[in-house]
Amino acid sequence: MIDSRIPLDGIDHGSEASAGYRVLTDRCPGGFRPDPTYPETVPGILIVDDDHTVSGVLLSYLDRADLTGKHLTDGRLLHETVASLDPDLVVLDVMMPGADGFELCSEIRARRPDLPVILLTARGEEADRITGLSSGADDYVTKPFSPRELVLRIQSVLRRSQKAAAANERPDLVDGDLMVSWASRTVTVSGASVPLTVREFELLAYLVANPDRAFTRDELLERVWGWSFGDSSTVTVHVRRLREKIEVDPASPTRLVTVWGVGYRWEPQPAEVPQ
Repeated sequence: MIDSRIPLDGIDHGSEASAGYRVLTDRCPGGFRPDPTYPETVPGILIVDDDHTVSGVLLSYLDRADLTGKHLTDGRLLHETVASLDPDLVVLDVMMPGADGFELCSEIRARRPDLPVILLTARGEEADRITGLSSGADDYVTKPFSPRELVLRIQSVLRRSQKAAAANERPDLVDGDLMVSWASRTVTVSGASVPLTVREFELLAYLVANPDRAFTRDELLERVWGWSFGDSSTVTVHVRRLREKIEVDPASPTRLVTVWGVGYRWEPQPAEVPQ
């Protein structure tokens, strides 16, 4: 691995620790896909963290897993870096000087709803996890963490994204006035577009495709997230966000209903009657 520190804006920032730079692996010394001969199948992971030690270790583990890693220390440069490098996934530290990871995650969701984000933080309280997942994160990992486990989580999120792309040939799902389009990855209710994150879309599509069946949170975590382990509050947060977007009254849902003592069930709606 080559530890190359390159100013993101082309300006020599000297040796200031706060200067934004990326640490590149020798798998890809330019952009994630610098030339036509570079294999498109090698995912590019952007690590946004001002902790050089943590990022350096993670870059090493990514390299061993045949993943391309780049390191950005200045969160304020995140959006221009994402636009320039077009990563397949972002690992984003919540606490950085001059930047709020939760806000950055929400902004990524608004600009690139298809880009997976894993939040990395030393704040492990349940309220912080819920805030992180509510901002649109696909996963939330607390420090200290196992680099190997984080790489496994990255691979799991990437697999889900790849499966989602392969699912584009599936027919649209229609439930009353709700329509889920696999091809365009869009959802509409009464003809109005409903903006969803990648994971929200996958959870909704899975439930609509499997109506009248109660799923536990652990079952949904495994079938939608692809995790055999993890915090089931992830599912709870995503269900709450979906209800806020598709239910007439999120406090009294009629579609995505709670099955007490079990989990959740999708209640199919009657077909719309043409006027």
